[in-house]
Amino acid sequence: MKISPTWLRQFVNLKADDRKLAGDLTMAGISVESASGTGAETIFEMEITTNRVDAMNHYGVARECAALYDLELKPVEPKLPRAKGKAKFAIEIEEPELCARYTARLVRGTAIRPSPENMRRRLESMDARPINNAADATNYNLIEMGHPTHAFDLDLLQGGKIVVRRARAGETLQTLDGVERKLTSEDLVIADGKRPVALAGVMGGSDTMITEKTKNVLIESAWFDPLTTRKMARRHGLHSDASHRFERGADWAATAVACGRVAQLILETGGGELEGDAIDAVARRPKRAPVRLRHTEVRRILGEDIAPAEIERMLRKLGFDMKREKAARGKPVAWKVSLPTWRLDVEREIDLIEEVARIYGYDRFPVTLPAFRGAVVELPDAAKEAKVRAVLRGLGYHAAISTTFISHADAAAFSTEPAVELANPLSEEAAVMRNALAAGMLAMLAHNLNRGTTDVRLFETGHVFTAVGRGTEERPALCLGATGRALLAGVHAGTRDYTFYDLKGDLESLLAAFEHGALYFDAHAAGHYHPGRAARAVMDGATVARFGQLHPDAAAARKMRQDVFLAEVFLDRLYKHALRRPRYDAVPRFPGVERDFSFFFGEDVTFEKIRSTVAGLKLAELRRFDAVEIFRGGAVPSGQYSILLRALFQSGERTLRDEEVAEWSSRIIAALNKLGGTLRA
Repeated sequence: MKISPTWLRQFVNLKADDRKLAGDLTMAGISVESASGTGAETIFEMEITTNRVDAMNHYGVARECAALYDLELKPVEPKLPRAKGKAKFAIEIEEPELCARYTARLVRGTAIRPSPENMRRRLESMDARPINNAADATNYNLIEMGHPTHAFDLDLLQGGKIVVRRARAGETLQTLDGVERKLTSEDLVIADGKRPVALAGVMGGSDTMITEKTKNVLIESAWFDPLTTRKMARRHGLHSDASHRFERGADWAATAVACGRVAQLILETGGGELEGDAIDAVARRPKRAPVRLRHTEVRRILGEDIAPAEIERMLRKLGFDMKREKAARGKPVAWKVSLPTWRLDVEREIDLIEEVARIYGYDRFPVTLPAFRGAVVELPDAAKEAKVRAVLRGLGYHAAISTTFISHADAAAFSTEPAVELANPLSEEAAVMRNALAAGMLAMLAHNLNRGTTDVRLFETGHVFTAVGRGTEERPALCLGATGRALLAGVHAGTRDYTFYDLKGDLESLLAAFEHGALYFDAHAAGHYHPGRAARAVMDGATVARFGQLHPDAAAARKMRQDVFLAEVFLDRLYKHALRRPRYDAVPRFPGVERDFSFFFGEDVTFEKIRSTVAGLKLAELRRFDAVEIFRGGAVPSGQYSILLRALFQSGERTLRDEEVAEWSSRIIAALNKLGGTLRA
């Protein structure tokens, strides 16, 4: 928003030049982003945080200046002529929870004409378009003191009253932007005796707007519930200057002053007379409990011994009412602080301490390191997490981070576990907490591919969330993503397309860092993987990972232009295993003996079954058992395959005898025969 230093000086006698003023306001949290113009035409471009609605106007910023420079703040006191007669108009509030106060003033016999040059120039400098003296008066007041007001053509209001109520079924309202809006019972409206004439806190209606024919004006100023105003503005796609303030919390006590100020401006620019006193309907008085502020807590938090009198001065300048608590001599000072109606962002003691800090000056606090007592406590899985990251970086993967929120479709596509719904999602694309990391990984891979980076290796560690009853279960997880070319080293140096087996090798390298008794891979994989090009890893009976090529349908839906591979690792299960400690075996002094076995097996018998069967024999001297060659077709019967197996026997204590090797070989053959294999001649 824009602020004029010249306008500020109407309320506080500033001696600081504009450059110093901009710097001091910025240091106090009322940020001046830039300045344009010179001299009296200087304009500050301000960045006011959403919680400081009280500073979204000149008077609010002037109050900050008064506190910063210890100056007197001139009050806003409308200069009104003596009212004639009694105001003949009624105000009814049917929804006291949604409208706590509604104030109105009547001006009769005024002329609607262009505003004076000085008012138009000020409005234009604030990016407000001059309309006429009545509409300009409401805009001028909003920029000056920050409380929204509205002016109705009094003669177009029917029934001699204003009613603040919910809209009724079937009612419509044409707002000032010319759009006819269908109202619902969720809308709060300002109505006359017969129909709605404004959306409360958002925008007025065109049926009662001020025109050049207007002679009599009703000025309104109210306090509306922030949540109701926000919901109405969003539902109707409206965002006005008024709704911007009401959504963030307006000043309940400012309605009468704002009404009077607008009335003063209309009378000064259009003439006329004031009818009666203000019509002030108070449905309820918002109550805010006082906050206790302790001097010892100010010193503890800020690390500076600011004098109690200085604390009182700063907070009183900001509008806080302070009463010292009675205490024995020598006891710490404490205050009972009453909160001003315009500071809805202040609720706790720490908020008051922040006010003291920013007015005192952040730059006045000495730069010191925070004190620390105790010891650094390493998280239980810190070493394992570090090992995982080190292994993956060594394999050429880069760490990445994706959003924690995903869509319902992605939650259903990549996990069978129920997702955690967000109460107030930013959009449908971010409606639930992620129950798998795959969706985020695919989004990051697609981001790279769409920008010409075709060789990508990424990994992400993070938490996934599952709905469990009325609660949420949170688990650590890891996802690898790869696409493009694989880099080969050694005698086969060069590149080729990345394949399923490259991903399997990377995963084996990762799992090898953890202690385990048995590790095998099978073809049980999730539905979002390519059938026949996916697998799962089972460590000591628990599934620790699933991996493979992305299913063609999922790849097409995401417009992936090349093969993409994923691996999802369940870290909560993997971390149950200790990190492998380095061990070594001495180089054998005695020779090993190899034996080859050629078998026919049915297609339903995997090598993992063969390996586990042989391992079950528990032959102490069996050092290795590998598949050397697999062959299908030719003389091999349909539905079967031929496999060449090689066993290595070796002892660290003696040379093996032929009859021992023959006996162990016979046991292997017998076991494989029971598995359904047929030894080839």
